[in-house]
Amino acid sequence: MIHEQTYTLSNGVEIPKLGLGTWMIDDDASVEAVKAAIELGYRHIDTAQAYQNERGVGAGIKASGVDRKEIFVTTKLAAEMKSYQEAVDAIDESLRVMGLDYVDLMIIHSPQPWMQYREDKRSFDAGNREAWRALEDAYKAGKIRAIGLSNFEEEDIENILGGCTVKPMVHQILAHISNTPTAMIEYSTSKGMLVEAYSPVGHGELFKNEDIIAMAEKYGVSVPQLSIQYDLQLGLLPLPKTANPDHMKSNADLDFTISEDDMNTLKNMKTIEHYGDASVMPVFGGKL
Repeated sequence: MIHEQTYTLSNGVEIPKLGLGTWMIDDDASVEAVKAAIELGYRHIDTAQAYQNERGVGAGIKASGVDRKEIFVTTKLAAEMKSYQEAVDAIDESLRVMGLDYVDLMIIHSPQPWMQYREDKRSFDAGNREAWRALEDAYKAGKIRAIGLSNFEEEDIENILGGCTVKPMVHQILAHISNTPTAMIEYSTSKGMLVEAYSPVGHGELFKNEDIIAMAEKYGVSVPQLSIQYDLQLGLLPLPKTANPDHMKSNADLDFTISEDDMNTLKNMKTIEHYGDASVMPVFGGKL
């Protein structure tokens, strides 16, 4: 089962190959969602300060009855935390809210605050280095088992690498059929980072693509199953989001392999230009 398979990060920490994403699952609903996922065999839960559901995620983990050490918990440092002390306080607040002694992975959610996403980029270089220093200190103190980045561009990553004492172990980015950032995946991997793929079903837009639907039917699987398997075969770690236990179960039922020819076809699907409601922040930093 995919639940039992892991990748190994550059520091030796094992991370389950499939995670449950919790973006847009509210705090109360996330309790039951996380509990259900763990009961179904999930051992990797992904949340963020920006999701405002860390309390519920922590409660769901406790309610599951499974030993904390068996669950890999990821959260994200809010994109607005661009000073050392702000980041230190935010890290400690995440632990307090979740009711955990440590998290397994914490990543900087964005190189710019969401309302300035991809704007005036270099003005946040110093702030990102300070936020990273806070993550390094928490990592060295045992509060975090691995640290990483999300939504960073190459120049943002080089800024971190140029002054860090601990290198990033993970880079979480948008990566799915029809939007596969091959250059960024290869670059991140070359820097020792495992690439995680959020929104592997393209925020639901892949359901609208007749070619993808036909490909899923060819393999006798759902569009989400095809999409998740696609990311896995690229060596990525997919993080499908759902609060529905039936969908959780289906998303992990991946007893098939996409052929090389079909992988090439999926890699070259027409790029999605717009993701509807999901095009606004925090996905791309659109203004609300």
